[in-house]
Amino acid sequence: MKEYFTLIEIQNDLHKGSLTCVQLVNHYLERIASNAHLNAFVDVYTDEAKQSAILIDEKINDGTAGRLAGLIIGLKDVLSYKGHALQAGSQILNSYIAPYTATAVQRLLDEDAIVIGRQNCDEFAMGSSNENSSLGFVLNAADNSKVPGGSSGGSAVAVQAGLCHASLGSDTGGSVRQPAAFCGVVGMKPSYGRVSRWGLVAYASSFDSIGPITKSVEDAALLLEIMAGPDEFDSTVAPQGVPSYSSVADWNGKARIGYIRETIESKSISPEIRQNTLDIINRLKADGHEVEPIEMPLLDYLLPTYYILTTAEASSNLSRFDGVRYGHRSAQTKDLESLYKQSRTEGFGKEVRKRILLGTFVLSANYYDAYYTKAQRVRRLVREETQKFFEQFDFLISPVTPTTAFTIGEKTEDPLQMYLADIFTVQANVVGNPAIAIPNGTDTSGMPIGIQVMAPFFGEEKMFAFTKYLSSITKKNNVVLQSNS
Repeated sequence: MKEYFTLIEIQNDLHKGSLTCVQLVNHYLERIASNAHLNAFVDVYTDEAKQSAILIDEKINDGTAGRLAGLIIGLKDVLSYKGHALQAGSQILNSYIAPYTATAVQRLLDEDAIVIGRQNCDEFAMGSSNENSSLGFVLNAADNSKVPGGSSGGSAVAVQAGLCHASLGSDTGGSVRQPAAFCGVVGMKPSYGRVSRWGLVAYASSFDSIGPITKSVEDAALLLEIMAGPDEFDSTVAPQGVPSYSSVADWNGKARIGYIRETIESKSISPEIRQNTLDIINRLKADGHEVEPIEMPLLDYLLPTYYILTTAEASSNLSRFDGVRYGHRSAQTKDLESLYKQSRTEGFGKEVRKRILLGTFVLSANYYDAYYTKAQRVRRLVREETQKFFEQFDFLISPVTPTTAFTIGEKTEDPLQMYLADIFTVQANVVGNPAIAIPNGTDTSGMPIGIQVMAPFFGEEKMFAFTKYLSSITKKNNVVLQSNS
């Protein structure tokens, strides 16, 4: 079967009769089976996907098919899908079955998307490499000795390796965009409140966003358009109507673009990533766009602020997993206190336990003001600084990551170096703005490089238009990697 880069290409062949949904599903099932070593999927809905394909082929023939007919999609293992296992990459939710379907997922199903399976991820979405999953490592399809990024590593690899056409991930500090960059695909985080979080396993509720991973900007725009909008089950969703992202016009005119000087000049940046980013900057200037470096005095405080606040929220959110109501319950208990302690110790992995402890510490009475309150103040200052930036510029561009995908095990003993993998992506989550990562060539080892575009709050429409244009610039350097094993 030929490789499809956009859903419209698939639908054109479906309507011509040269392709069926049954053939598509069978193709992806074969791809998943032949690439099982990547460990991208932890559960494959073989029979269900085949049955859905038959029904949707009938709808196509009847002219009643939804807007996503022909879309075969995978779900990160933090999204609730009624009647299916939901584990969040953790043993504490082993054997748990979701009692309802997440709003974002249901809206895709309502438009005839086919969910083909559940995808591996870092435990409770905590990680930058997909090495924290209790269900095993995910391997990068470009080089199986490399990590795919995290926490949505399985979702990114599934699209990279052609195991499904698109994936749904979650992004708390870059967990959609960072693995997309490591895998050479498109990853998008919407504005906070643009997509309902109902049915998303919570990590840090004021940071979490559901976002698509695709091969094209066009498909990311379509998926966001369908998922977005008010939801009675989530009071944090914005009431604004949803623009027609999928029909956004091509970019026209000259943009005002800024980039943080340190993101290019830092010694921690790979020389090849620096050069690829500078090439884009120079090309944009040559096309007549205004591109200027800016200073961001609070840049050094982004990661500390992010980790203080997210660990605090994780400590609160994960308190519900206590061995009493659902999930893993330890057999090594004598009383209620030991039930709590043993169940959580046995069920949670090392990284999750560490973040819960850190969050509990910063929320404790003696340190609440010194850490949590101060971090909230810094978050407000960063938001104000970012808003001032967007009064002058249309977009902020940067590398997605300081390096390309690193070797499995390379950073597991150095948490600081692991956390620095998110240094360019956390700002969008701290302030709530939309951001997108697209491929920007490869390094000399053939590993993908990404470039990120961040836009004003609820500026997705312009961001998609500009990113489509930017993709045309980067396309000549891009290689969409697909495992042939």
